[in-house]
Amino acid sequence: MSIVDKMKEMLGQHGDKAKKGMEKGGDVLDQKTGGKHTDKIDQAQQKAGDYIDRSGQGDAPQGGQQPGERPGEGTPGT
Repeated sequence: MSIVDKMKEMLGQHGDKAKKGMEKGGDVLDQKTGGKHTDKIDQAQQKAGDYIDRSGQGDAPQGGQQPGERPGEGTPGT
């Protein structure tokens, strides 16, 4: 079992805890940056929360991309 499979399994079992931790982390980051990047942090939190929700349902990310991967990157032919 790969690390990615293990992470997906953990997210499926503990998605609510992962979302709470991600929200707390984003809030701390927002505070540390003095609110300069609130819109970007909120957007990242929303996308991460959506990914966690999809992972909990067993769905793959849209377009077969991994989080943080740009289109055209990754392993060709997969």
